[in-house]
Amino acid sequence: MNIKKLAAERAVESVKDGMVIGLGTGSTAYFAIEKLGQRVQEGLSIVAVATSKRSEEQALGLGITIVPFAQVGKIDITIDGADEVDGQLQLIKGGGGALLREKIVASRSEKMFVIIGEDKLVDTLGKFPLPVEIVPFAYEWTLDALKALQLNPKLRMKEEDYYVTDNGNYIADCYDSSITDPTSLHTRLNNIPGVVENGLFVDLAHTVIVGREDGTIDIITK
Repeated sequence: MNIKKLAAERAVESVKDGMVIGLGTGSTAYFAIEKLGQRVQEGLSIVAVATSKRSEEQALGLGITIVPFAQVGKIDITIDGADEVDGQLQLIKGGGGALLREKIVASRSEKMFVIIGEDKLVDTLGKFPLPVEIVPFAYEWTLDALKALQLNPKLRMKEEDYYVTDNGNYIADCYDSSITDPTSLHTRLNNIPGVVENGLFVDLAHTVIVGREDGTIDIITK
């Protein structure tokens, strides 16, 4: 049983005709986009914006209409995954490298639906490395600032080269096994010159849909 697929398909049940949908990025969002494409082929009328080039390409291939951001006043629902979710519905995202675009889209959304398997639920954020998107210019200095926060940053690699986001930036994966105050850390990170955005999604999730190994689904709302 694919619990990610299970949770993703439940999230898509909330999508109605005429909605503007934000499409997340990653292995879980993939299943949501697939299900949306199926519903569009069955007659559902929606438009969408995507948080990455690969999600946009997937959506277009399924017949989902992608519209320019300038045409979107607001997004009704964004459907995305997460790398970790705590009991207050605070998130770590960015394992797929699209955290900046995902946060921009989530911030514009009336509701953010987060779809996860039960293994992503944690008491305290931090077992999953926290991604921080940084500009390439003087990245060594930005890493020094992250080290000063005791975060043990490591630049993400892709084969032999530095991983580069769709925005042309690097990602520093930061290791802090216990993030007890996500709000404070979010602010401190984004106050560092050279940091574009970080993977803490604070007070953005509206609903978390959890797929469990026994085939059941839990729906957690704020």
